[in-house]
Amino acid sequence: MREIAVFSGSAHPELAAEVCAHLGVPLSPTRVSRFANDCLEVQLQANCRERDVYLIQPLVRPVQEHLVELLLMCDAARGASARRITVVMPHYSYARSDKKDAPRISLGGRLVADLMVAAGASRVLAMTLHAPQVHGFFTVPVDHLHALRELAAHFREYDLTRTTVVSPDLGNAKEAAAFARMIGAQVAAGAKQRFADDRVSISSVIGEVTGRDVIILDDEIAKGSTVLELLDRLRELGPRSIRVACTHGLFAAGALKRIGEQPDVLEIVCTNTVPVPAQERTEKLRVLSIAPALAEAVRRIHNGESVSALFDAPGTE
Repeated sequence: MREIAVFSGSAHPELAAEVCAHLGVPLSPTRVSRFANDCLEVQLQANCRERDVYLIQPLVRPVQEHLVELLLMCDAARGASARRITVVMPHYSYARSDKKDAPRISLGGRLVADLMVAAGASRVLAMTLHAPQVHGFFTVPVDHLHALRELAAHFREYDLTRTTVVSPDLGNAKEAAAFARMIGAQVAAGAKQRFADDRVSISSVIGEVTGRDVIILDDEIAKGSTVLELLDRLRELGPRSIRVACTHGLFAAGALKRIGEQPDVLEIVCTNTVPVPAQERTEKLRVLSIAPALAEAVRRIHNGESVSALFDAPGTE
């Protein structure tokens, strides 16, 4: 691919290298250094002039460090006369700050979107935003991908004749329903109430799960409190088997270990939008690669082709 330059921040260089391998282009080097006063400095160590520049950086822990690094990458590319700067952000952690549900509360999802545009981003390529309205926080074009196709391909390896896809809450029910249609399964949802970031209550599960093979589907798993609460409700209904799936496997505060220790959870499936350290992985974990999808989206953006045509489920534009 001519006139394209791909750079990676320090958040997930393995994913960036895999994307470049699928594109057949080199991953251009990036130098990140720190001044004595703790300020970051970024240098893109390849020619950007009049090129289509792609900056790959999920916002994962430490989120603020990686965010500032991404902003500096955008600024460096703009200062180097890049023709177009596309931020490839497989995980947008600030998407959870998407509504004013308390007095005098910040809207981080919109603020960080404004910062990226101000720093020079002319397009954003994102994967499974926490809420669809976050798409509208950006004043530049956003290509919003999902990982349902990759997840569906994995689960089609099993017998799905008695399968129910369960969303932990009604907010994620639309995505769960789309996924259920893709694999020919039924759909159910939990009635969830959140009291704090790590404290939730699920009073009931709406849908048929008794004696069925259940796939719990969520957009992300952080501390795992929602999944563990949902497992308690499901056990009361007697499913035949339980598997857990998500796009973003953040697995904070030992969540992967806690979920993996549940004897009735047969498998935990996530994608590599965020890195999962090898020392934290369990034998039940299966990580699927979304690099081919990101690479194809980059290719289509560069060639001016449709990105939404990649998908056979709603919510991709």
